[in-house]
Amino acid sequence: MNAEISAAWDKVQSMINGFIALLPNLLLGLIVFILFLFIASRIKVVVKRLTRNRRSARNLGLVLGRLAQGITILIGLFIALSIVIPSFKAGDLVQLLGISGVAIGFAFRDILQNFLAGILILLTEPFQIDDQIVFKGFEGTVENIQTRATTIRTYDGRRIVIPNSELFTNSVTVNTAFDNRRLEYDVGIGYGDDIDQAKQLMLDAMHSVDEVLKDPAPDVLAMELAGSTVNIRVRWWVHPPRRADNLISRDKVITAIKKKLVANGIDLPFPTQQILFHDQTEETDGDRSRQREGWPAGKGEVPKPRRISDTLRLLAQKQDDGNSKVDSAKVNNET
Repeated sequence: MNAEISAAWDKVQSMINGFIALLPNLLLGLIVFILFLFIASRIKVVVKRLTRNRRSARNLGLVLGRLAQGITILIGLFIALSIVIPSFKAGDLVQLLGISGVAIGFAFRDILQNFLAGILILLTEPFQIDDQIVFKGFEGTVENIQTRATTIRTYDGRRIVIPNSELFTNSVTVNTAFDNRRLEYDVGIGYGDDIDQAKQLMLDAMHSVDEVLKDPAPDVLAMELAGSTVNIRVRWWVHPPRRADNLISRDKVITAIKKKLVANGIDLPFPTQQILFHDQTEETDGDRSRQREGWPAGKGEVPKPRRISDTLRLLAQKQDDGNSKVDSAKVNNET
């Protein structure tokens, strides 16, 4: 019994001595790893700072900064492990990562897809930070493009987080991709109004708005002969093409057109309906060849309206005719 206790104690003492002997290497390895973490963060900051003032290189700076940070941290990890475990070789870790990489790939397939899609988005730059985009009913300003997801800020103050794999494989509308943007609106005038005069008045109204660009110039097009209006489409360009500027110019253009048309006597009609009631008391009721369904008779014969007394007389006559037929049948049977 004493021998077993002594052997166990010797083993504990050897472990403690080994840990004490390894403690300087642990501290040195930890210090080296912390130093590489600091260097990696500074490299990322420097790369972002170099590309911050260049819109075209901003996303590329994010990619390079993150890649440089990750590579620096990985190098620091290798060096720290080599200090702590002198027999450790970088090839051992690479082999271990290769064996477990397949399992990790299956377990985190979606995460890896988003990561690769984020890298491609940052490199190809279909849109950039501060662009205003539309994606599947979501519309707003791009706040940040991360390697996993992209965040946009909606116009009503909400944040939407969209996985990068969806953004990369689906259609995205970039409203601020170009310097100018064209807006349009349909205005309905009356059928009795002069189309050329109305078009000229609309052009004058758009030219009076400061937000409407003179080049490209605004234009008006007759688009449709609708049920109660002649629809004319007005089109104009604005700069910059951001949401707030679009709303301001639309408000001013529509207001100016409405005031201009009304001041010059141009009608702005609204949809109307005519309801015709069918007269159910006409003597032609039930006769589909003569029934008018409420429309005027024109030059033809106007059906006479029925009176209640006439209807009762016809009903009584039919009943009398029926009774006389029954009596005749009885007399014939008796004879």
